[in-house]
Amino acid sequence: MAQSNDHYQGLIRLLLPQGIFEYFDIAQVVSGEKEVHIHLDEKAIKPEGYELVKLISKGFHPAAIVQDFPLRDKAMFSHVRRRRWFSASTPKTVERDWKGLQREPV
Repeated sequence: MAQSNDHYQGLIRLLLPQGIFEYFDIAQVVSGEKEVHIHLDEKAIKPEGYELVKLISKGFHPAAIVQDFPLRDKAMFSHVRRRRWFSASTPKTVERDWKGLQREPV
């Protein structure tokens, strides 16, 4: 079963933007009659610039839902949950700067 699950995840990786799996794991895939929902959770990798700071992961922000192109007449939705970090030394919340990771349009 694990091997077929690997193939299934490999297929999902072909459907989503290149590079997304550097920062996100597939948490769940739900395929219904008319929709496919891919749930992605941000990996527990400290944001850039905070590698030496003691951060504590405290769950996730609410999911952002992104509608993608249909696949075989099924609507595709990605549910993206960003990780929430707290600094151990200050009452500060820390997040990854996603704007700095965006690619310029070709």
